[in-house]
Amino acid sequence: MKKVLLLVLALALCAGCGLSFTGCSDNVQTETKYKIGIVQLVEHVALDAATEGFKQAIVDELGADAVEFDFQNGQNDPNTCSTIANQFVSNNVDLIMANATPALQAASAATGDIPILGTSVTEYGVALELENFNGTVGGNISGTSDLAPLDKQAEMITEWFPEAKTVGLLYCSKEANSQYQVDVVKAELENKGLTVTMYPFTDSNDLAQICTTAADKSDVIYVPTDNTVAENTGIIDNICEPAKVPVIAGEEGICSGCGIATLSISYYDLGYTTGKMAVKILRDGANISEMPVEYAEKQTPKYNAQNCEALGITPLEGYAAIGEN
Repeated sequence: MKKVLLLVLALALCAGCGLSFTGCSDNVQTETKYKIGIVQLVEHVALDAATEGFKQAIVDELGADAVEFDFQNGQNDPNTCSTIANQFVSNNVDLIMANATPALQAASAATGDIPILGTSVTEYGVALELENFNGTVGGNISGTSDLAPLDKQAEMITEWFPEAKTVGLLYCSKEANSQYQVDVVKAELENKGLTVTMYPFTDSNDLAQICTTAADKSDVIYVPTDNTVAENTGIIDNICEPAKVPVIAGEEGICSGCGIATLSISYYDLGYTTGKMAVKILRDGANISEMPVEYAEKQTPKYNAQNCEALGITPLEGYAAIGEN
């Protein structure tokens, strides 16, 4: 009881002298600890790197003791992502980071109040079904995009394989941003006079069958930044390499698993940029509704040395081998 009375007296004295309680004692401190929920569609190299960069940026700015991360893996299932996002809302997290398009869609459906930052999302207008998207989502959503220029990716195909006449576009039909990418690349390639065929698959169960058909009928295969492909590059490599059909990939992780060349961005840097956006919102009070989507500042042309050797392809000048600094 004496301790309680002393505490009350101390508080009263502080109030009387116009001081805060922390101002009267160096031993009493009030620290803000932010709760951040991370819903990642699936674990693979690119998405893992984005999450790592996101967390590191926040720790660098705020310190490890100022934040509590709740990381959840969606197991490549949109319904699981929805369950996770709703759980974050119930837990009243301060911010949600949604890694990949289905994770962003799930978070968007779960809350219109808690700030949501997406990353590894190709096109926010497509992902969120926004009309006349101008670069700023508005509401409680912003983030970063992993889109590398699609016209340059299409140009890579004709650069590397000028004799090619048929190109197969292999992608998961359940991923809206994959559909967006192949639609753009198809138009670019057809303008160059190539015959282009879409080869959509629904999930990993029918990937091998569809990929085999694509390899049989294509001189070159293109795969976009597709999460199901990224999780199953071994299936594609085991089909395309023996068939001597080269693959141009939308990102480095896929290229390292089954491709010949890519126009690469750093997913770690992309996540780091997303983390800095989170700090602006949480610590600095930035209005997320006014924050435009940010893009990777640098794209690097890279090639897979092992696959080039296996297919007898000489790398083009200006391309760096994956793994080189």
